[in-house]
Amino acid sequence: MFEKETPENLVGYLKKMLQIRYFEEKVWDLLSRDIVKGASHVYIGEEAVAVGAIAAIRADDYITSTHRGHGHCIAKGGDLKLMLAELCGKETGYCKGRGGSMHIADVRSGNLGATGIVGSNIPVATGAGLSIKLRKTDQVVLCFFGDGAVNTGAFHESVNLAAIWNLPVVYVCENNLYGMSVAVNRAFPFTDISERAKGYNIPGIIANGMDVLDVKDKVLEAVNRARRGEGPSFIECKTYRFHGHSRSDPKVYRTKEEEQLWRAKDPIINFEKMLVENGIITQQQIQELEESVAQEVDEAEKFALNSPYPPVESLFDGLYTDLYIDPKTSIKNLAEAKKRGIKLKKIRYVQALNEALREEMIRDERVFLIGEDIAIYGGAYQVTRGLYKEFGEERVRDTPISEIAIAGAAAGAAMTGTRPVAEIMYIDFSTIATDQIINIAAKNRYMFGGKSIVPVVYRTQGGAGRGIAEHHSQSLEAWYQHIPGIFVVMPSTPFDAKGLLKTCIRDDNPVMFIEHKMLYGVEGEVPEQEYTVPLGVADIKREGSDVTIVAYSRMVHLALEAAEELAKEGISAEVVDPRTLKPLDIEAIINSVKKTSRAVVVYEGYRTCGVGAEISAQIMEKAFDYLDAPVLRVAGEDVPIPMSPVLEEAAIPSKERIVDAVKKLV
Repeated sequence: MFEKETPENLVGYLKKMLQIRYFEEKVWDLLSRDIVKGASHVYIGEEAVAVGAIAAIRADDYITSTHRGHGHCIAKGGDLKLMLAELCGKETGYCKGRGGSMHIADVRSGNLGATGIVGSNIPVATGAGLSIKLRKTDQVVLCFFGDGAVNTGAFHESVNLAAIWNLPVVYVCENNLYGMSVAVNRAFPFTDISERAKGYNIPGIIANGMDVLDVKDKVLEAVNRARRGEGPSFIECKTYRFHGHSRSDPKVYRTKEEEQLWRAKDPIINFEKMLVENGIITQQQIQELEESVAQEVDEAEKFALNSPYPPVESLFDGLYTDLYIDPKTSIKNLAEAKKRGIKLKKIRYVQALNEALREEMIRDERVFLIGEDIAIYGGAYQVTRGLYKEFGEERVRDTPISEIAIAGAAAGAAMTGTRPVAEIMYIDFSTIATDQIINIAAKNRYMFGGKSIVPVVYRTQGGAGRGIAEHHSQSLEAWYQHIPGIFVVMPSTPFDAKGLLKTCIRDDNPVMFIEHKMLYGVEGEVPEQEYTVPLGVADIKREGSDVTIVAYSRMVHLALEAAEELAKEGISAEVVDPRTLKPLDIEAIINSVKKTSRAVVVYEGYRTCGVGAEISAQIMEKAFDYLDAPVLRVAGEDVPIPMSPVLEEAAIPSKERIVDAVKKLV
């Protein structure tokens, strides 16, 4: 190994390890003085893993990192000044103070970011590998994680996906013997974690994580294998963190003898000795190098401490990208299409979605579909029917049952140059994938300083009506509306379904696109020509003067039926369909309420803390002086959806309940 390296490279590896060591010692000092706030997990003792592994890849390759990610960022070329500024929460930091220690990333260098949740970066790495394969480049992804992550579902689902698809990902397990306090020998049924690789039929390799050259050699072998198209590898780097899990860790679970044993294997001290013994560098030159690095770290401290905090006015900066709008194709609603004399055709809701997917896949080769049973089968509700035959298995990808991997891989692929549409078969199943949807896709852009985009669409369906009980019938849109960083779209008609889905695929923000299982057979008119529907624009589905009924998705149809019945009794109801719950066109709703002075909000989700509660609150805040009566909600009951048709019907809104609510107000 030694003879393969140039003297310049060898000294470069030492310098990188020293940068990490001295940087982390500075962080430890600043933590003790309460200058660096919050939790910080230093990398002291493990420097050889990051430096050796990243020395084996190119500048255009990707990495994903962990809560102990400072070393990875530095090894990938991170600027110590910008890193320390980030840890201090300053505006000049890599992420403008949004991410801090556990979420540091240099997006422009191919560092896709660190995550504070164990194992969360593994699906992202898998998705980046998928993106590489789809884009047909020869890049690779290094995915760093600790021993604790190997027991998470995210690890198993992601590595399995990479193995069956032959993705160019090298999974690097930093086995420092402890998850937090639980020892590896108490968490695994075998001695070597690399044994896990056998379950996925990929190479499982052990590297000496205290030897930078051994790490580089083992990782380089795996990287070359990935570049040749031979798929992923798993590398276990046996290493040790000299400090505890974090500053507050008393390390009572470790013995002094164990610590002394591992400190004798110090990757920096031993590497320095080896360089001196082989005439690569002198002791004097090592001292000069150490002094130079120490000065660099001191300068980083001065920069960080002298940098300003982010201005309070910047609180929302970087949360969303600008909304997609194409003036040439944008049509706000069906009424506008008819007014403009656009030729229309009548199709079913399911066909509208299918056409939207097909047209966008033809238009943009970066668009691909991923999910369970979407290829040959055509999707549980046949939305993707025929697309596999037309576009092939590369762009219409069946997956194992792996909601975490589907959601996370889609996010990772979106971060690296593609535009995935990921199908979660039922919204109930998205509960398994919430970490990837909420903590990764939704928050990535903001946490990394607004420097990334995650153009992913999560297609799913929800709602009751088919007698298939709670685990296939929930309305969970309020969960996602609550989360900053992700849009929520719920179309009620074929026109809206097609136009909004096309817009969502083109938009650079992550979107939860929720269909209702009872709408797939609904017929409606759509333009024969190319069109998109803008996000954040509500539609008046029926004009009226006595009461505003706000409803979305399937509830729009019940609201229209109720309005018809109310009209027979002389009550004029205006039906407003938000279509996008986020961004919410509250202005259109308020304007309607100002006209009618009364409002009923209809939603199928649970009454408590539901979408309707939010809309009602905003009406009260912004139109209170115009109201002649309190805002009423017609909502799903706070009970799991039962299978029995009688109970199921009682658990969700009905035309009759909407009519009764309106009559109470008028």
